[in-house]
Amino acid sequence: QVQLVESGGGLVQPGGSLRLSCAASGRIFSINAMGWYRQAPGKQRELVATSGGRTNYADSVKGRFTISRDNAKKMVYLQMNSLEPEDTAVYYCHADLKTTVWDQSRFYWGQGTQVTVSS
Repeated sequence: QVQLVESGGGLVQPGGSLRLSCAASGRIFSINAMGWYRQAPGKQRELVATSGGRTNYADSVKGRFTISRDNAKKMVYLQMNSLEPEDTAVYYCHADLKTTVWDQSRFYWGQGTQVTVSS
């Protein structure tokens, strides 16, 4: 029942900006954390940024990307500035959440949105 849906990806020139959005919906009791991973062709999926009890960023995006959340709307955003070709990847939203008051927190994934940085 839980779904995470990303939006905002696309093609942008080096030095440009994009803002990604992710909306969580369905049977959700509480959300511990939300954030973003990315995966480039031939590479492993890597953490980009996460927001929960702490806020963390990958070293490669510090100073360029900003994560934010709207708890009432169950949404998370990723503002990406000064984009580089190396940022090209599929970006996946993730959430650590509980579906009921009784269950354990589990990890959920969105389907991903493509970000391409190219001239």
